[in-house]
Amino acid sequence: MTPGPILVINPNSSQVVTEGLRKALAGFCHPGGPEIECLTITHGPPGVVTQRDVDEAGLNTAAVIEARPDAGAYVLACYSQPGLDLARSITGRPVYGIQDAGVLSALALADLFGVIAVAQSSIPRHLRNLRRLGVDHRLAGEVALEGNVSVADSGHGEDSFALLLGAGEKLKAMGAGAIVLGCAGMSGHRKRLEEVLGVQVVDPTQAAVAMAFGKLVSEGL
Repeated sequence: MTPGPILVINPNSSQVVTEGLRKALAGFCHPGGPEIECLTITHGPPGVVTQRDVDEAGLNTAAVIEARPDAGAYVLACYSQPGLDLARSITGRPVYGIQDAGVLSALALADLFGVIAVAQSSIPRHLRNLRRLGVDHRLAGEVALEGNVSVADSGHGEDSFALLLGAGEKLKAMGAGAIVLGCAGMSGHRKRLEEVLGVQVVDPTQAAVAMAFGKLVSEGL
């Protein structure tokens, strides 16, 4: 029996980000496997940057999950994981936050990992979650992009790639053997960034979907 879809929820209102997610996740589409469905919360904030954005997006995400009980698993496609605990309280199906998935995947690849953030203001929130996971001692560092880059633009164009490369080089110099992209919108640059830097680069949404995919497939065995 084919399980319900893996519902990948983009809690910001950018359709550009959602299209990028679809492209990044296309490799998971296999006959007989769970469908990967990417959804945009069109009335959400344009980017989840402030704590207010996180709280608003968390309520919106919970409403989507309540409205989609057909899904086999849910992925919160935002590095701040808005509403993760709330979501897990209202469904018995697995819910994956992409920061947790991205970091845990990086830890499987290297002794120390680094994170590229879109904005400096997001870093304290990310660090709190690393302490919750108990893995902050393996963080080489987290570096924000040195420019005014929106979530939607962070994975497209030469200007944003140059900023990601600069941040990645700093993290590599800090000792990071794997780098996590700290925004779902950065997925378009993952492969090229990995090739140029010469270290593993983790797209956290791909990491979360890989976990959900493995869970659902194993349940069908």
